Amino acid sequence: MTNTSTSALKIADLQRRREQAANPDPRAIQKQHERGKLTARERAVALLDPDSFVELDAFAVHRTSAFGMESRKVLGDGVVTGHGTINGRPVCLFSQDFTVFGGSLGEVFAEKICKVMDLALRMGVPCIGINDSGGARIQEGVVSLGGYAEIFYRNVLSSGVIPQLSVISGPCAGGAVYSPVMTDFILMVKGIGQMYITGPDVIKTVTGEEVGFEDLGGALIHNSRSGVAHFAADSEPETFEQLRTLLSFLPANNMEDPPRVTPDDDPQRMEDILNTIIPDNPRRPYDITRVIEAVVDDGFFFEVQPLWARNIVIGFARLDGYAIGVVANQPAHLAGTLDIDSSVKAARFVRFCDAFNIPIVTFVDVPGFLPGTQQEYGGIIRHGAKLLYAYCEATVPKLTVITRKAYGGAYDVMASKHIRADFNFAWPTAEIAVMGVDAAVRIIFRKEIGEAADPVARTAELVEDYQKRFANPYVAAERGYVDTVIEPRETRPALIRSLRLARTKRQSLPARKHGNIPL
Repeated sequence: MTNTSTSALKIADLQRRREQAANPDPRAIQKQHERGKLTARERAVALLDPDSFVELDAFAVHRTSAFGMESRKVLGDGVVTGHGTINGRPVCLFSQDFTVFGGSLGEVFAEKICKVMDLALRMGVPCIGINDSGGARIQEGVVSLGGYAEIFYRNVLSSGVIPQLSVISGPCAGGAVYSPVMTDFILMVKGIGQMYITGPDVIKTVTGEEVGFEDLGGALIHNSRSGVAHFAADSEPETFEQLRTLLSFLPANNMEDPPRVTPDDDPQRMEDILNTIIPDNPRRPYDITRVIEAVVDDGFFFEVQPLWARNIVIGFARLDGYAIGVVANQPAHLAGTLDIDSSVKAARFVRFCDAFNIPIVTFVDVPGFLPGTQQEYGGIIRHGAKLLYAYCEATVPKLTVITRKAYGGAYDVMASKHIRADFNFAWPTAEIAVMGVDAAVRIIFRKEIGEAADPVARTAELVEDYQKRFANPYVAAERGYVDTVIEPRETRPALIRSLRLARTKRQSLPARKHGNIPL
């Protein structure tokens, strides 16, 4: 009887501690809900598959005694960590708890995050961080700063090894922002998620500028202007749905292939609309996403960073059930030219796909790099080289379709055969040349046009002749720079046939510690 009573008491004590850990401060939880925010555990449960969340270190508490902290010990210490599944696939995660010390990071808080990051890396599964924190715990001083650095170091160790995903569901300020930005994708919740190095008060003091939290570092700012974030959603549940969709395209780690789904879409399907999608006038724009959606499985294209650097389109889709990364010039914005932002946007995406064994399909309609002093002074040479470097470095299958313009150095950069794309296709509407027809004629025949009795008529004749002779895909096809010219409607089956062969691709780069990308 005594043993039974002792066991019952200990079990009751365990249950009490569990309840205390799950509900550390009911009033703070109520305030969190009043702000329109879920709690840390509610977020973990909402994101993961039902009944799959396994919490770790729920009984951890801080060790500091400064500033009266010895009397303010809360189980969990402000961050919820653990593992579970998403669509049946294992993941690790941490979820910062704003209801405990404002989600501020201290020594034990950081140790919990580091422990689950180490677990994710060791097990080869994605690591998800849900950020909602007031920053470093001032009461713990430099120990907090050390904790951040330990997290940053693990972000770098995990980079390219396991997918790292960050959700911004509250403030993420100061040094804390550097962990999410070193992860692969950042998803932000509108209205409640903010990221910034220095807050509005500091900015006003130092520069005199007046700005609110949302205008400084809100979801739309970082999705449309800074390019820091990749997705924005109106609510936390919508953000979690985006994250689940994103993970469905990704492997668990760099040693695996992305998951394949059994396709319902006919791999031989042809789309007649593609035969008429290119305007007769080469200066007229069209929406490249219509091309992508017509080609990929079920017309589903999961675009990444749709609001930033819109002259290039990136995202995930499937061909014959296999995950692919898509990069495409967007003629509907800045004529599809490459500039600083679009080069950086596409380069990072190409490197991500290469790190995680995701084949890259590139749709090319690029008249060149965006001219202007702003671009030159901003370093377009250096930034444009990032995209060139990324494509050259990538060893995953690379498939390219030239739909219309492929001019100058931008032709080389956009997954040309010369930088080792595996299969290059061109539509009959493709123009592969050093520059546009009008500009080329005016340079080559400058003297002849100047001496002509009717310069306008002579220019028109020369343009027509040059167009027939050079502004087509066949000169490149004669030299093997494109593997074949296809009807636009044949694009889907042509890509799928090539992808099936390219799945066994084996390519190694020269042995080295790492390259020196022009950062």
